[in-house]
Amino acid sequence: MKKTNTQKIGSIDFQVNGGKKLHGVIKTNFSKNGSVGLLCAALLNRGKTTLHGIARIEEVYRVIEILESIGVKVKWMDQNTVLIVPPLNFNLENINVDSAIKTRSVVMLIGPLIHKLSSFSIPHAQGCSLGKRTIAAHIYALEELGIKIKTTNKSYEISAKKIKPAKNIVMYETGETACENVLFASALIPGDTTISFISTNYMVQEICFFLETLGVKIDGVGTSTLTIHGVKEINKDVEYWNSEDPIESMMFISAAIITDSRLSITRCPIDFLALELEKLKRMNLKYKISKIYHSHNGRTKLADIEIFPSKLKALDDKIHANLYPGINIDNLPFFVPIAIRAKGQTLIHDWYYEVRMIYMTELNRLGANVTLADQHRLYIQGGTPLKPAQVVCPPALRPSMVILISMLAAPGTSILRNVYMINRGYEEIAERLNSIGADIEILK
Repeated sequence: MKKTNTQKIGSIDFQVNGGKKLHGVIKTNFSKNGSVGLLCAALLNRGKTTLHGIARIEEVYRVIEILESIGVKVKWMDQNTVLIVPPLNFNLENINVDSAIKTRSVVMLIGPLIHKLSSFSIPHAQGCSLGKRTIAAHIYALEELGIKIKTTNKSYEISAKKIKPAKNIVMYETGETACENVLFASALIPGDTTISFISTNYMVQEICFFLETLGVKIDGVGTSTLTIHGVKEINKDVEYWNSEDPIESMMFISAAIITDSRLSITRCPIDFLALELEKLKRMNLKYKISKIYHSHNGRTKLADIEIFPSKLKALDDKIHANLYPGINIDNLPFFVPIAIRAKGQTLIHDWYYEVRMIYMTELNRLGANVTLADQHRLYIQGGTPLKPAQVVCPPALRPSMVILISMLAAPGTSILRNVYMINRGYEEIAERLNSIGADIEILK
C-alpha cells in the first residue's frame, strides 16, 4: 500500500461561556453512521449514485479521501449531496493510509470491493479509542460467503476464489458495521443469503432501504433475520436520501435538560428514541411529541420533540444500553448529563465498551459528582452545581460531546481542547448550538 499525504488538521479548541438557557428550534441533521455506510454501499453500483443527506463531518471526509485514493470520483453537488462515480478498475495500491487508519469505516470496503478485486489489502482500522474492538464478526460472517480475511501486523489481507450465497449466517456479534459488510457482500451474490441475529438498528435499516433502491430484494427489513436475494450486477443511475440521526436528536435533548431549557428538536427518528423518552418520562421530564411524518427516504418515521424545564428525579434501577430496540448504545452517554441534573443517585452501566465510561470522570472537573465503580459502571450523584474548567477532549466521540454540552450548564468560561473528535460526528456543532442560545467561540 502506498502512503499518501492528507491535509494536516490543526488543533481546534472551543471556548464555552456557560450558564445560558437554550431556546428556539433546532433541526436534527443527517445521520453520521448512515452517511459512511451509504458511501461504501455506493461502490456496489457501476452506475452513478447521487446521495442526498450526507453529513459534512470529519468522518465522512476521511471516507471520501479513501474512496478518491482508490479511483472513485466523488463530487459535492451542494451542501449535503454527493455524486459518486466508480472507476472501471479500483486501485488499492494507492489507498490513502493516513485517512484509512483514522476511521473504522474502512473495514466496510471489504463487502463491496471483493466483487471488484479477487484479492486486496486495507490498513488496520482505528476511530474512537473505546477498548478492544476486533473484526471477528466480519471475518466469521464473510467466511460463510467464501471470503477469507487474514490479519497481519499492519493490514487485513482479503481474498476470495469463489463467492457463494449462504443458507444461514449467524452473526457472531450484532455489530452494525459487520452486519452492513455482510449485506454489501450478499447483495452481489446471485441467490438467497439468510442472515440471523443481525442488527435492526437505524444505520442497518438505512443500508437495506438503499439496497432495495438498487434493485436488491430483501425480506425481513427491521427484524433480526434477513434474506437477501442477491443479483449478478447493479448498473443504474440512482438517487437516495439518507435519514436523520437519532443520536444527534438525543444530544440536543440532553443539552436542553442539563441547561434546564425549553427547546424544540425537529426531524427526530422517533422509533429510535422511544425507549429513551420513556425512561425520561419516568424521571419526570416534561416533553411533547408531534404527529409522525416521514424522512425523505419515505421509510424512516420522524417527529418533532419539545423539551420543557423539569425537576428530574433519578431512576431506582440502572440505565443501560442494549441492541435495538433497547436504549441505543450511542445514546447511553447522553444520560450522564441528564443524571447530573436529576435528584438522587443514578447508576449507568455501559457493558458494550471497555473504557468509554472512564472518560466520563472528566466531568468531575466541571463539578459533577461522578464515581467510577469499574470500567463499565458509573454512579452519578445528581443535583451538584457545575463550574467552568479546562478539559482536553478524550479520544472518543460521544464522551467528548457529553463534556461540551455539560460545559453549557457551567456558568463562566470553560475551554474544551482539541475538538477533532467532536467534528468527526457533528456538523458545525458550535454554530448550531450558538443558534439556539449557546455561547461557543472557536479557537484555532
